[in-house]
Amino acid sequence: MSKNELSPKLFACSQSIVLAEKIAKEYGVPLGKVKTTHFSDGEFQPAFEESVRGRRVFIIGSTFPTADNLMEMLLMLDAAKRASARHITAVMPYFGWARQDRKDQPRVAIGAKLVANLLQAGGATRIMTMDLHADQIQGFFEKPVDHLYASTIFMSYINDLKLDNLTIASPDMGGSKRAYAYSKYLMSDVVICYKQRKKANVIGHMELIGDVTGKNVILVDDMIDTGGTLARAANLMMERGALSVRAICTHPILSGDAYDKIQNSKLTELIVSDTIPLKRKISKIKVVTCAPLFADVMTKVQDNTSISDQFLM
Repeated sequence: MSKNELSPKLFACSQSIVLAEKIAKEYGVPLGKVKTTHFSDGEFQPAFEESVRGRRVFIIGSTFPTADNLMEMLLMLDAAKRASARHITAVMPYFGWARQDRKDQPRVAIGAKLVANLLQAGGATRIMTMDLHADQIQGFFEKPVDHLYASTIFMSYINDLKLDNLTIASPDMGGSKRAYAYSKYLMSDVVICYKQRKKANVIGHMELIGDVTGKNVILVDDMIDTGGTLARAANLMMERGALSVRAICTHPILSGDAYDKIQNSKLTELIVSDTIPLKRKISKIKVVTCAPLFADVMTKVQDNTSISDQFLM
């Protein structure tokens, strides 16, 4: 069997086609062909238009809502399994439903665990993702999980800013570990926002732990949804004497009126990755691609070499 016949194949779910094309270009292979048939009742059926028998297959797709995005990933995994692919890696730059990682009230589902079970049942033999909402989600899988960190793509951006009096900030107590990791690498101070919620996505009160007077602050978080927390944190820090406030968020969910909140806030800029495509472009949002990171790790997985050099923190 020739080397070409053993080379991996990359396929994209429709919601992540732009990112997948970038990853395929970085990887150095053309993106595989997929034909999706849509039915009048809303069902759809993806089909590979080329053989995957005996191949390593990478299926690229972020599973942000709607649920159709998750369903498309599951159908493509199942199609690859039934077409006799040798290894099937679900490349999920954004792992949707990750915030449902525990029972935080009676009679609710643990959605992240359910999704993990579905991916494995669908045929995934390996999972590749970035900046999970909670690290312990890796333990929901019985298959290998490559959990990448967006810090490796954001760090060069931060260094290029050449900011004096840099301070890293966490927008809540839960993100303090991430903030301390960034601050250790950058040798900077850390401040933390303490917030109390009235209900989901609604902040009742926010207080600042630490001094930001005369500091250039960078807030770091794994995702930005409604934008309320970051906008309020930025405004509070500027009121407390910060010189500037930027935010780095890996996954730009940006639901509701988040774009307007960001544009009207005191944030200098919001830096995000392209795990989720932006719905619109505004001047304050800068996008840093994660394609080279995923392409590099996919290459190393194919070659069975270590990926530890990609873990800055």
